[in-house]
Amino acid sequence: MIDYSEPRTCGTTANNTRGRDLTFEDVLRFAGREEARSGLPPDVLTSPPAAATASCGSGCGCGSAERGFEGTGTAAAAALQRPVDRRRALGLMFGAAAAGSQAVAACSPLGGDSEARQAKVLEWEEYFKGNFRLMTGEEKSDTIRRLERLAELRTGRNVSIKATEATPGVMFGYAFNISKCKGYRDCVSACIEENNLDRRSGTQYIRIFEMEDGEIDFDHADAGYAHAVPAEGHFYLGTQCFQCANPPCVAVCPVGATWQEPDGITVVDYDWCIGCRYCEAACPYWARRFNWAEPDVPAEELNPNQHYLGNRARSRGVVEKCTFCIQRTREGRLPACAEACPTGARVFGNLLDPDSEIRWVLEHKRVFRLKEELGTEPRFWYFAD
Repeated sequence: MIDYSEPRTCGTTANNTRGRDLTFEDVLRFAGREEARSGLPPDVLTSPPAAATASCGSGCGCGSAERGFEGTGTAAAAALQRPVDRRRALGLMFGAAAAGSQAVAACSPLGGDSEARQAKVLEWEEYFKGNFRLMTGEEKSDTIRRLERLAELRTGRNVSIKATEATPGVMFGYAFNISKCKGYRDCVSACIEENNLDRRSGTQYIRIFEMEDGEIDFDHADAGYAHAVPAEGHFYLGTQCFQCANPPCVAVCPVGATWQEPDGITVVDYDWCIGCRYCEAACPYWARRFNWAEPDVPAEELNPNQHYLGNRARSRGVVEKCTFCIQRTREGRLPACAEACPTGARVFGNLLDPDSEIRWVLEHKRVFRLKEELGTEPRFWYFAD
């Protein structure tokens, strides 16, 4: 494991990388040679030629050539000529992740900027990590530690990223009281701040539609009104991710970057998303947002209380969505939108708890859901007093 706070440096490497950053080809070459060495007889590995133990000369003790950037002897050279099938090639490529981080940490000549050097190491390791669901507990801890350090280097703020799991016996649900919502949009502002949404593009997970009394008509509804509310002859209806029991967005993802958690929250592994936007097209409720540019959140406005599958930093070219404020709700708190609502129009709770407020609403009010005919079974209901 690399100590990110004390990166190692050296003046050169034995394959003449002085004055430039290590390339991906350098790393692959290193990984290939390490793989070749692993198949050599013990006497070759324990008694390398003198050229293979040369140091970089800067006193860092990295032994650059010994680490694979110089020849590893005749036996090693022969081993490197072995044919490699596709499966083995992929293994070598992904094995280069660890090699890359070690090589960059030891020998990347980034001058005296230790923070830039640390960031480069972290970014290398982040780039090659696996899907969150496939990580071990230790891998998750290492990943979170890297992300927290990267956030500090990039923003100057200390953040706390958790990976709190779903609580057994909990299935989250939401209800929206149309008769109480007055269109103030405090919920929208709270969501933007809580979930570190892009300020430049004005990304919103929640939209409040102003509709004329008498019918729900999204074709003629206005979600961008800029007048005093509530407006006479109108009512207000909010939308966001409805956390469907049968989410079509999950079914179309070609890489498994989005899935439904045991508590009903559909999440996205931002680092696994390839930005194909199939999920965005499949969602019938307009709940997914694509980052066309790098999200911009001023450091002083950053919410440091984060969840790996929620409001942590996202990048350009990936999809994100409402997660019922997973960083809050899995800690026993209300979503930011429900907490901020000044009229009590939003009801959130555990559908499996017979004494919860949302269960009372479902059992005592006339409720409906949008586009029920699609069979998505959204866990988001509307009702009126």
